[in-house]
Amino acid sequence: MEIEPTIDEKTANFFSLFASSSTLVCCALPAIFVAIGAGASFASLVSTFPFLITLSQYKIYITLFALVMLLIAGYANYRNYNLPCPADPKLGRLCMKTRKRSRVIYYVSAGIFMFATLFTYLVPRFI
Repeated sequence: MEIEPTIDEKTANFFSLFASSSTLVCCALPAIFVAIGAGASFASLVSTFPFLITLSQYKIYITLFALVMLLIAGYANYRNYNLPCPADPKLGRLCMKTRKRSRVIYYVSAGIFMFATLFTYLVPRFI
């Protein structure tokens, strides 16, 4: 018998990771390629995956969606972090392991989001 995170926490973690990754792909990817001097490689990538241009047109909405998903996931993690775990030693360990895994996923999502936001909005102003 394994303790799993609640559906709310699982869903919030999934969407926060998905949203932050989509921010990275749509918005930060062009800035990263230009920053490292690989503009021709990016042009080739866009010709292979033309939907990247469409995604880039909606970068503000994608970034806001990712931010909202991160806030929801952060709230779900915070709320569930303080709930008691089962008294059974085995179930208690599984509960703590699941909570730790959820926190790691959340922090990875937040890191991806911050990296993508930095390369999307700040780095192009200085290049």
